[in-house]
Amino acid sequence: MTVTVALVGRPNVGKSTLFNRFVGKKLALVDDRPGVTRDRREGEGHLGDLDFIVVDTAGLEEGFADPLLDRMRGQTERAIETADIILFMIDTRSGLTPADQHFANRVRRSSKPVILLANKAEGKSGILDSYEAFKLGLGDPIPMSAEHGEGLDSLYLAMRENWPFEVIIPKKREKREFIVAPPVEVEDEDVDVNRPLRIAIAGRPNVGKSTLINRLLGEDRLLTGPEAGITRDSIGIEFDWHGRQIKMFDTAGIRRRSRVEEKLEKLSVADALRAIRFAEVVVILVDSTIPLEKQDLSILSLVEREGRGLVIGLNKWDLVENRTELLDKLHEEAEHLLSNVKGVALVPVSGLTGEGADGLLKACMDAEAVWNKRIPTGQLNRWFEQVLERHPPPAVAGRRIKMRYVTQIKARPPHFVVFGNQLDRMPDSYVRYLVNSLRDTFELNGVPVRVSMRTSENPYGRKRD
Repeated sequence: MTVTVALVGRPNVGKSTLFNRFVGKKLALVDDRPGVTRDRREGEGHLGDLDFIVVDTAGLEEGFADPLLDRMRGQTERAIETADIILFMIDTRSGLTPADQHFANRVRRSSKPVILLANKAEGKSGILDSYEAFKLGLGDPIPMSAEHGEGLDSLYLAMRENWPFEVIIPKKREKREFIVAPPVEVEDEDVDVNRPLRIAIAGRPNVGKSTLINRLLGEDRLLTGPEAGITRDSIGIEFDWHGRQIKMFDTAGIRRRSRVEEKLEKLSVADALRAIRFAEVVVILVDSTIPLEKQDLSILSLVEREGRGLVIGLNKWDLVENRTELLDKLHEEAEHLLSNVKGVALVPVSGLTGEGADGLLKACMDAEAVWNKRIPTGQLNRWFEQVLERHPPPAVAGRRIKMRYVTQIKARPPHFVVFGNQLDRMPDSYVRYLVNSLRDTFELNGVPVRVSMRTSENPYGRKRD
């Protein structure tokens, strides 16, 4: 049985800081500005021998004048409803506020176990300030500092006391720290079929990324609305699609660098770029009514440089009238503009109606298969002989370039190495010719293809001692 722990409180009390400490990574954005978190983010939390799902939530605020705040509050309400334990946090530095009292009443009515955390209670003065939290009527407050890791032992005991079932502790176990060190994220060459396929949805602001993911999930899991820039964190959500586990990341909209001025937006964009780097397939979502703008091409270029599998989603397809004409035009533009990832899938989709959603996921599976593709050396060299016979490399400075054989050194994306003499003088145009021929012959469409040249050493070229 998995226990879910929700972090609840008004803005800027340290919920995201404690979330990052539980998961052992800096996943949630942290900033002095209140209201950074909007969507609820889930992660695998650890504290001593307790393993649980921890949910970071948006700060609770009174008032319903702002529709966005109302939707944020709804996300937090759903986190409270699904939680097994609620950690209600206050800020001892600023003291109790009417909002703390109001929302303390809300979590009390949930009939869930509530642990009161008096955060930012560093030192003796902080502990004294935490006594004010008794007024909330939620039991004894636990003075702590999420930033510095103080008070985690008391929090552990309180969570053990409210754990919904008995914690089984093995007789012999290694000593564990309360905070698990962040694991090193390494890309394995071997494909783990049990690991979810990581798909990042990226694109410009307000192209419908969150709306599309909600449609794929079949629930309003992410905040959506007409306001641009609602998403700030890169939220990862796991679900099952025809027996295949998928972890999909919603990312913040990426604008041109010259327009990004605020620190918070810079953090959001950096989080989006991180999601792209650790994804296996990236869906670049574009607005079908204004497709393939300069910023879309910049994001596509970034994905190609990172070596990810690529799919282009043509969102808001329900608003397009001349569909066949537009799709043919976009295919022509893609062949011309996306020469480094020729054959990339263009999938019409509508996050509003769900049209094309299955086709988009199918294209992601196809892109992953090509991204992981390995070609036997024998097949490669038979292709290589035909290529050299049909179009041998040019002579440079009167000397012929000798190309001996080729092999694939890695996948994800496919990377090939050509061995021979004087390959350091190989013109870029001929390398592009090899890449295009590889792509056409072995159907390496929609993924970056790398070709490196490795020149053999001349044993007679060394100087004598």
